[in-house]
Amino acid sequence: MVNFISCISKQEISVLKYYNYDFSLPLEDSTKLIADSTDYKLYEIGYTSVHNKRVDALLTIPKSEEEPLPVVILLHGLGDKKTVDYIEFGHQYLVDRGYAVLRIDIANHGVRKEKDYDFNLTDGYRYWTRDIITQTVFDLRRSIDLLQTRDDVDANRIGYYGISLGGIIGTIFCGVDDRVKAPVIALAGGNLSLMFGLDALTEDTKDFFSIIDPINFVENIQPRPFLMINSENDEIISPITSKLLFSRANEPKDIKWYPSKHRDLPIDKAFGDGVEWYKQYL
Repeated sequence: MVNFISCISKQEISVLKYYNYDFSLPLEDSTKLIADSTDYKLYEIGYTSVHNKRVDALLTIPKSEEEPLPVVILLHGLGDKKTVDYIEFGHQYLVDRGYAVLRIDIANHGVRKEKDYDFNLTDGYRYWTRDIITQTVFDLRRSIDLLQTRDDVDANRIGYYGISLGGIIGTIFCGVDDRVKAPVIALAGGNLSLMFGLDALTEDTKDFFSIIDPINFVENIQPRPFLMINSENDEIISPITSKLLFSRANEPKDIKWYPSKHRDLPIDKAFGDGVEWYKQYL
């Protein structure tokens, strides 16, 4: 008798299809105006994501430009939140140049913090850690569903800017959602299984990373333009992983390197690179 369960476990399932969901799921969104300055309006927005997760977002709409505006989704790195200093800097930098900006917290970060388990893909709660990444991809996809309901932003001109973990998650997100027209990925890489050393090539390790490794998604970004920004002396995201990710990406693409470490990336120049990319492609 054929062992049906065994057969199913050996079938290859497309990693792209993992992030499919029901677009008809109600957003159950709420909007509250929390700041109204001479330059912009800032809204606090809530919506329901996949797996019934509630997401709190911040949406800034500049007043100096004609609506609907191009919008950039901006995502922070590991251990931070949507109002951390470098994200606040990038948010203001983009708003000053006429872009609407949407910010969310990565799952289990910021106002979404639920547990204090260590984020670790090689030990401890590694499946819980993987779920944080996959959930945030769903959350970002649902954020576009939300943007498409608004008249003040142009849902056909959506950019993305992700930093560190936000760049890793963003590469997956942009690989599975072609509604993002111009991705900018900073301080990120691919081939995450390399952190396992000699065990990197085992089937178990490859299976574990299959749905969260940017290397499996970056090719699908084409024909949309893909920009990477990296630090030559990055001690957290190995430059070789960044080079591998860029190598796997298809044209049009570009990569910029700064002579810095991970936390020393000159953010004014990095966000300037992003704006130049958006001017050209968004």
